[in-house]
Amino acid sequence: MSKRDFSQLKEIIEINSWTRNKAGVDKNGEIFSSWLKELGFECNIYKREAIGNHLHCTSAHKEGKKLLLLGHLDTVFPPNSFEKFKEDDAWIYGPGVCDMKGGNFVALEALRTMYQEKDSIHNIDFLLVSDEETGSDDSKYLSMELASKYDYCMVFEAAGAKDEVVTARKGVGTFFVDIAGKASHAGNHYSDGADANLEASYMIQSLIALTNLEKGTTVNVGKIEGGIGANTISPHAQLTFELRYTDTIERDRVLEAVNNIIATPKVAGTTATLSGGIQRDVMQPSWEQAKFVEKINTLCNVSLPTEQRGGVSDANIVSSQGVITLDGWGPYGDGDHTINERASKESFDKRIILVTEIFGYLMENKI
Repeated sequence: MSKRDFSQLKEIIEINSWTRNKAGVDKNGEIFSSWLKELGFECNIYKREAIGNHLHCTSAHKEGKKLLLLGHLDTVFPPNSFEKFKEDDAWIYGPGVCDMKGGNFVALEALRTMYQEKDSIHNIDFLLVSDEETGSDDSKYLSMELASKYDYCMVFEAAGAKDEVVTARKGVGTFFVDIAGKASHAGNHYSDGADANLEASYMIQSLIALTNLEKGTTVNVGKIEGGIGANTISPHAQLTFELRYTDTIERDRVLEAVNNIIATPKVAGTTATLSGGIQRDVMQPSWEQAKFVEKINTLCNVSLPTEQRGGVSDANIVSSQGVITLDGWGPYGDGDHTINERASKESFDKRIILVTEIFGYLMENKI
């Protein structure tokens, strides 16, 4: 049974931090930055009007490797949907307890322990963004810009069931196909029309055929809209599809094929345009990443399990910029994105101890 005080985690969990609740997200960020300032961090606020502000909190920089800690301030729960904190001997329950206020708390507690031991912190910075749960459409540009300053990145999404850290995540893109046809009366002038719905049906089949499950590539047409009514040849249709992929070769193969599909409609008189794009590029394993894991195992006397995940996170963004990145440093939990979200108290303790050790070795230039 953990003896750790989770009262401050309770404080931020009970603040509604739905991505579109700017006031709540900003309040969460203000509290968290105040805790970091107590440890000597300086916090730069990237103000936003429609979403919460992003925070980049920096410690003193000295010669040696630089580490970026990465977390997000937002959750998926609108106001009055799921806002309570509760705990028992083994678990903590609440919105964001594993995704990812709990992960941010792991990083904070490790920094606090390090500060108590060393009386200062250097070469470790913390980036907290406000829009991860809606795709990081704004913050990804900031993350990419800052990434070049760092040698390593630790992302505090939830750990795996066996305390795995994440070495790979699929890339993801969302696309929209707008098909224009020509309306005509389906009874009197059937042949005069150009059926956008018919063209959409051909495109759906061609897009889905790009899926290659052996290589982990999926194309899913998740939404279809089109037409006016049963007696009218459809003058318009729209497809929404998602691409997920495990390497850049597959990304490029699919994107080239999609462009060819859009450029060559099968129904005479129809045209199509493509919009959308890649939201988060693929996070691929690397030799440098494997060496980072090996150093952690050796220095901390652990055997850190790793896993690959199909879901995406901001680890994709930083990793795609060439930074050695490991994700999954938060506590183990389950039920995330549901009202049953919970995180293991034992996992909090284990993660905080290990992350504190890693911080210490980095500050000693051993990593």
